[in-house]
Amino acid sequence: MRIAGTVKTEGEKPMSRLARNRILMLLENMPFPQDVRVRREANALHAAGYRVTVICPVGKGQPYRETVNGVRVYRYPAPRAAIGFLGYVWEYGWSMVASFFLAALVFLTDGFDVIHAHNPPDTFVFIAMLYKLFGKRFVFDHHDLSAEMYQARLSGRGNPMVYRVLVWLEKLTCRFADHVIVTNESYKRFAMERGRVPETRITIVRNGLELSSLNGNVEPDRGLRGMGKTIIGFVGVMGFQDGVDCLLRVLQHLVYDLRRTDFHCVLIGGGDAWVRLKAQARQLGLDGHVQFMGFIFGEELRRYLSAADLCVDASPSNPYTAHSTMFKIMEYMSLGKPIVAFDLPEHRFTAQDAAVYVPANDERGFARAISRLMDDPRRRVALGELGPRRIKTQLAWDYSIPNLLRAYRLVLPQAAHSELEVSQKPMSTVRSQPSPLTQTPGYKSGN
Repeated sequence: MRIAGTVKTEGEKPMSRLARNRILMLLENMPFPQDVRVRREANALHAAGYRVTVICPVGKGQPYRETVNGVRVYRYPAPRAAIGFLGYVWEYGWSMVASFFLAALVFLTDGFDVIHAHNPPDTFVFIAMLYKLFGKRFVFDHHDLSAEMYQARLSGRGNPMVYRVLVWLEKLTCRFADHVIVTNESYKRFAMERGRVPETRITIVRNGLELSSLNGNVEPDRGLRGMGKTIIGFVGVMGFQDGVDCLLRVLQHLVYDLRRTDFHCVLIGGGDAWVRLKAQARQLGLDGHVQFMGFIFGEELRRYLSAADLCVDASPSNPYTAHSTMFKIMEYMSLGKPIVAFDLPEHRFTAQDAAVYVPANDERGFARAISRLMDDPRRRVALGELGPRRIKTQLAWDYSIPNLLRAYRLVLPQAAHSELEVSQKPMSTVRSQPSPLTQTPGYKSGN
């Protein structure tokens, strides 16, 4: 495997006296720094004096090795997108082998004290088990319920044996983890009840937008605003478990049952169901009402979302979505957009009164809720005003950083006397630095 020379980017700084506390992050399902949660955790830990290295698949145009804002990154050639069960076996198998050899390279050169594994998949435990023999610590960052996500992708008709294997891998990972980081209370309960992890070894580190991203207004896209229609916005990964097929059926009810043709729905994002969803939209007679934008990023994305009159998430209720925090909800809230969504527990916790909730999986009810909100601009404004306020006061990433550092003080007690304590510094000191590769967090499926 070819490893190119190191490329240093702006933001790198000398290591503090905590540099001996070296963290190796393992990431499979997205490149770095495109994975927003991993990037923010890595940046926060680096700013607190830790030496952070990330192993991940390479993204388009990225070198195999570089340093991004002080975080060392080793990348391996990304496997082809998985199709079917054997495709996932190949993808995860290849990623495990590549991660194993790169971890050995880091171990023999820079070294590490902690393996911090981000799922999916839950197979990084086998790498961690090897290095625990050398006294290394293992942190499991539980992004997604892999077994429940597998069933959701197959509409609950997954192979029972595969489901049991995925649950077993999750339990094994929890068993060998020195500490488990979860994204919400629901995942904490899973770690305690299914993973049998003591509460003292679990820390909630919620996803969130950075306070700096809430500053300033974004000019809405003029093309969309000039259409003279109600603009409905959606951003997110378009996998088989993400409910976009459900959203298209909702829009069909809106057009053909409620006779609403005065809207235009912008669907931003992509994924393994994207081609099938475009075909479904044509079959449902939605040409002219929906627009598939593909992936767009940064300010361009925010311009499109800013042009929306309301935003939606039609993730259906199932054992996966009922426990997962959808980042797109916070993205909508940050821009002051009213939201229509199914009544899921984590939706209610996140958006609270900033959303209109529809009984779970009631697609016709969802269409009626959109129609009523289209006709009520005053309510749209009132709902939209609540979102930024909640993020600024409770849900911003800045409030999660102390929890992350607290977890590491438990994993590495010698870090307890760090010269950089977030509680003693402005949050800006541990905020992610801008990156030309930054992608918008709304694209991250599930957690």
